[in-house]
Amino acid sequence: MSIEVKSETGFFSRTLASLRELWADMAGSEPVANLKPDLVGRDTESVRKQMIACLDGKGGEVSARQRAAGLGQAYLSLSREGRKRFLLLLATEFGTDPLAIDQAIDRLHLASDPAARATAEQALREALTARRITLLTQFNALPQGVKFLVDMRADILSMLREEPALRPLDTDLQAMLISWFDIGFLEMQSISWRSPASLLEKLIEYEAVHEIQSWQDLRNRLAPDRRLFAFFHPRMPEEPLIFVEVALVTGMAGNVQALLDESAPTEDATQADTAIFYSISNTQKGLRGIGFGNFLIKRVVGELSKELPNLKTFATLSPIPGFRAWLDTALAEGRPNVLTADDRAKLKAAVGKTVSKGQLPKLIDDPAWRDDPALAEALREPMMRLCARYLAKERKRKMPLDPVARFHLTNGAQIERINWLGDRSDKGLTQSAGMMVNYLYRLSDIERNHEKLASDGTVAFSSQIKALL
Repeated sequence: MSIEVKSETGFFSRTLASLRELWADMAGSEPVANLKPDLVGRDTESVRKQMIACLDGKGGEVSARQRAAGLGQAYLSLSREGRKRFLLLLATEFGTDPLAIDQAIDRLHLASDPAARATAEQALREALTARRITLLTQFNALPQGVKFLVDMRADILSMLREEPALRPLDTDLQAMLISWFDIGFLEMQSISWRSPASLLEKLIEYEAVHEIQSWQDLRNRLAPDRRLFAFFHPRMPEEPLIFVEVALVTGMAGNVQALLDESAPTEDATQADTAIFYSISNTQKGLRGIGFGNFLIKRVVGELSKELPNLKTFATLSPIPGFRAWLDTALAEGRPNVLTADDRAKLKAAVGKTVSKGQLPKLIDDPAWRDDPALAEALREPMMRLCARYLAKERKRKMPLDPVARFHLTNGAQIERINWLGDRSDKGLTQSAGMMVNYLYRLSDIERNHEKLASDGTVAFSSQIKALL
């Protein structure tokens, strides 16, 4: 799984240009139409006045849409620095009124009967609602307005560390998006080679786990022994929110290069006994913290079970993105039990000199080791043992440290098998010394595994992992 989204290129820059033109036409001659990209000087005051005009609501619904479109079009025309100033204005000047909140609280305290209390409670709710909520809701009413707000939150998230004052705005916007992107509103679709070319192009752009190299590569991932499912929102019908790629195979797959080999023969999906989820990609940075990946997996399992009753095993072939970073930290901190005497003896025989645990990172930083059979075999046992320790034992606030492990284990999977050199790519070597992991979704155990992890942090794992530990 990945939460990365690629930079705005190709299809997305064209879409953004189209949206600017659409909203510029809707806005007409609004005074914020021609701003300097960095939003300096008088331009800031022009934006402030436009925000106030949007909140005033004068002139009816058509005028309100024109003002909101003008403000949105202005935002899209700004540089990153200009957008930051726009968002800070919205965050700091269009929040709640402290005096109005205090007065509403006083009225609530003085309410003497149920009717008066109900009125006072409503007044307090209104006082606690930031004025910017009204403005954000106006954006929502515009064509592609939901996508605009999702992208606006992505901008906010990228700026939070440098501008903590944006936190209240992010909180408000996240709450709105959570209500709009409730799982009940989402639709799961199966994507095939016959799907619209514009959608297929977005899959290529959004895939961040195993990059799609070409149209032929994509076609291979949509072959008869493959499946691809995505969630969509009715207000973003052309934008997949999250998608999962599935390979229908016999037995547990352990190597992603073999799984994605374009020259491999196409299997008969009706004879497959295993569904391998090999890539799960969140596509919208602005929806961070709004999780629906677990619902997608469960829906896909249900759909595949109905379509292909021969499927008995549902598992992932997943990256281990945090392993090398954890290992480097563990070695730098001098943690014990990293290399055994037997490990050192095998490594010495492979490289011709003594290898201490402090030298281990340098040894595996050179990708040449993957093509040295003796060295690869000497590294196999210690690295798989350390990886099992990282996945099953290392914690962050009682949850698994690795983000992909945390996702699948929270969803009720178990750590089934670590695959040595399961990803021989440079990215795989950098992240996890080439290892990949299968998380098994055994339908009868999903709820129990989820509850045990949630209650006492117990991680479910197989006998292979137990032996490594």
